[in-house]
Amino acid sequence: MKNYKSYFTLILAAFTIFFTACSDEYMENMNTDPSKASTIDPNAQLTTAQLQTYGDLGMVEIYRNYLYAFNQQLMGCWNTTNYGGRHTVDNNEMGRIWTTFYTTAIKNLTDAQYRTADNAEKVNINSAVRIYRVYLMSVITDIHGDVPCSEAGKGFLEEKFNPRYDTQEEIYNDFFTELKTAGNNMDASKDKITGDVIFNGDVSKWKKLANSLRMRFAMRISNVAPQKAQEEFEAALQDEGDIFQSNDDNALIQYMEKSFSFGQEAYTDYRGNALSQLLFGNDPANNPSYLCSTLFNQLYNTGDPRTFMIGRCYYDGLMSSTSPDNRIDLTNEMLEKGIAFQPCEPGAFSYDPWPSGYDSDILKELAETNPSISTTVARETEPKLANNFLKSTNPGVVMTYAEVEFLLAEASLKGWNTGSKSIDELYRTGVRAAIDFLTESYGCDQVSDETFEEYINQNGIGHTDEQKKEAINTQAWILHFTNPAECWANIRRSGYPKLKSPAEYGFGQYLTGGTEIPVRLCYPVLESSYNKVSYEEALNRMGGTDNWYTPVWWDKDATK
Repeated sequence: MKNYKSYFTLILAAFTIFFTACSDEYMENMNTDPSKASTIDPNAQLTTAQLQTYGDLGMVEIYRNYLYAFNQQLMGCWNTTNYGGRHTVDNNEMGRIWTTFYTTAIKNLTDAQYRTADNAEKVNINSAVRIYRVYLMSVITDIHGDVPCSEAGKGFLEEKFNPRYDTQEEIYNDFFTELKTAGNNMDASKDKITGDVIFNGDVSKWKKLANSLRMRFAMRISNVAPQKAQEEFEAALQDEGDIFQSNDDNALIQYMEKSFSFGQEAYTDYRGNALSQLLFGNDPANNPSYLCSTLFNQLYNTGDPRTFMIGRCYYDGLMSSTSPDNRIDLTNEMLEKGIAFQPCEPGAFSYDPWPSGYDSDILKELAETNPSISTTVARETEPKLANNFLKSTNPGVVMTYAEVEFLLAEASLKGWNTGSKSIDELYRTGVRAAIDFLTESYGCDQVSDETFEEYINQNGIGHTDEQKKEAINTQAWILHFTNPAECWANIRRSGYPKLKSPAEYGFGQYLTGGTEIPVRLCYPVLESSYNKVSYEEALNRMGGTDNWYTPVWWDKDATK
């Protein structure tokens, strides 16, 4: 899994998919660039798409700038508060997923699928790229709505230079077909999937991912197409290949140790987790990953053992520009002294309002040998993302076993056939798996059975159906902290947690793009020129305006 040099070689190859040569042998030699590959291994194209998912520094800006704010998990740094926290419409920022996934990942996966479609000896890599293409397309459509899908990436292959915007209903129907076919086609006796930085070519786990994604997408459409949703969910459970059964099945992209920098090379090297790098930031004295009060208070007020796994209070005056190792952790001192934690409210910058501070004994001791250290702290009382989540080796989350358990719990609540486990049992198992996920994947402390039982007994699933739905999806919201795209989609679909607009926290006058939390991101503005006909057809289906308050197809009344 960690042959990263070979991964990087594959990435460089996959960036160049095609070359042109004349039929005459002499002219062919003259017109061939020896530095570029004439054929591309589809496994290399899969590697590129996988690593780009969280490794593209320019692309993951959309998570920090918009999605973490809409999810009310991070707030306070300039980017998060300015764009998502204060509802600032910026077409360049909103288009990052679109302009990067389509031009690289979707293009590579489409080409790999196309070239292996009729090759019985490459059935596994063909199936893997189909499954992963579905996953990436789901991120794009869940953010924007109707988007190019069936014709996307086929400009060179089929001269589809102006791809049609498929309706989201069409896209989701295709997802179910693709996942079922690709999962069932996989055969452990056939070709080895190489360069796979998620499952290391394990066909059985790819089958589980295909079925588990079918469950995710079935639940996604459950408010708009309930009968179809139930049929697809139950079919995924009954199909061959099974679903995720433990955290060992988690679909996690493996990244390597890489020094954080924001030079040009950082934007083209996908080998490290760029989202972790972005949350670390490029200004050590003003680390960007302040927790939002909505998330921190939910954790802290319920006695959640993940509270101080996820959020810590640091003095960052000694931190370097490439590593968080020199941060001074003040969390335990604050707890001992009874100092109030002051997380940033939705719509607030970390200095707005300026928090009250305290005199730190830890810093006083350090100041005896380093007079540059300030012993009175203020913004340090605002919890930030813990160091464990600021490493280049952090995994990129595609899907987890804990999510599968929450999906089963809600499906059971709806009366769907999910097996013999009770809703309460599925809920408890999901919460336990979500907590263990932080230990196993981020190096957080292990939570004992006694601590877990104390927490879950105080935070059970509730009594009414609506209480149970709220509990399940609030836990999914916490779980999806490291998967911001899925988090935003599930909040909109389920209606939980119920998030209040920044206007209700006193920041209404700053919300230039509207007071309510947006429910989609707008299309890149250049689409109106480059793909005018298809773009306008999509706008007409939305009422003629590209508005971020127009819900996507599946985003219907979540109380049903």
